[in-house]
Amino acid sequence: MSAQQQNLNPKPQVVATVDAEQAITSTDTLRYPPIHTQIAPDCLIQADGKPMFGHFDGIVKSLGLEQFDYRNTMDKQASKLAKYFDYKQFQFVTVKTQRYIVSAAIADIRYLGSGFIYVYDIKSQKIVEQSYLRPPTLGYQTTPSPYNGEASISKLGSADKLARFNLVEGVWQLEINTNKVSASLTLTPPALSLPMSLATPTAYNGWTYTQKHNALQLSGTLTVNDEPQPLNHALASYDFSAGYMRRETSWRWASLNANTEGGVIGLNLAAGVNETGANENVLWVNGQRHLLGQIQFEFDRDDLTSPWQIRAVNGQVDLSFHGINQRTEKLDLLLLKSNFRQFIGYFDGKLTDNQGVTYTISQQLGLCEDHYAKW
Repeated sequence: MSAQQQNLNPKPQVVATVDAEQAITSTDTLRYPPIHTQIAPDCLIQADGKPMFGHFDGIVKSLGLEQFDYRNTMDKQASKLAKYFDYKQFQFVTVKTQRYIVSAAIADIRYLGSGFIYVYDIKSQKIVEQSYLRPPTLGYQTTPSPYNGEASISKLGSADKLARFNLVEGVWQLEINTNKVSASLTLTPPALSLPMSLATPTAYNGWTYTQKHNALQLSGTLTVNDEPQPLNHALASYDFSAGYMRRETSWRWASLNANTEGGVIGLNLAAGVNETGANENVLWVNGQRHLLGQIQFEFDRDDLTSPWQIRAVNGQVDLSFHGINQRTEKLDLLLLKSNFRQFIGYFDGKLTDNQGVTYTISQQLGLCEDHYAKW
């Protein structure tokens, strides 16, 4: 698997700020209509073989794939092969320290496994990455649970794991073992902080479960280029997405983890992947989750140096994003096609939480992604 990195306009990193007057005078009264949530079920697939849809408070313990009553588009029982091969799952973690961004991904698309690990040096603005493809069921594994289980990808012909996500009662542990990075990290949310957990219908007969949590604290060890990295100001986020997704799909995505004067801010925004009006847009402020409305991404694929504009329909998000480097990957295979761009760059603009408190984001480092997939 080959990849390219392209250096764009450099910008220095500074700290985001919060409008202190608004923060002091804000109340607990919601200024924006709340999005309905429900207690997360232990198993996503219910006794009738159908998934429970909606936003959840908490983590679904098991997807319950074996219980899913999968039908074809003519409402007949899908074959066992279709039920197996139509399921997709991918997991992603990004860690931001004062010097580096370290990201790792593992994907199981049934007829092959894939993954990548990259390190972005904030000082030099350079990316070093490794990418992996594995034949079916060999050298990788996933578990259809966002609560307990393991996802990993190994060296070819070896049991040595290059990257491993270990989930223990909803807490993520990240292990990386490459010639560039050594990591043994635990991602811990603030007390009582909820992830964004959402299940939605997909196409005619599928569904997608996605769970994300940003602005997580880190403990453990991280070594880059044989140099131990301090974690006292580091933040992380994760993504667990799985289900019977569209054979052909695309999405735009933005992610931010920020230590600011007003506290710790996490942000996850997406467009294109969710259907039926639901979305995975969410802001965390000091661990408190604020579910947001629909987001629009505007950018020019023909001009990578031009800024993105990212706005909420109701005005709660008004950001620009200037990319400075990117991880790109283009695959045009028989069964798999992928046009992937994940940009590292700086956000500027304003975010407003559901109590009406506005936060000013100024030159804060984060990620944006533009992805087409046929899998």
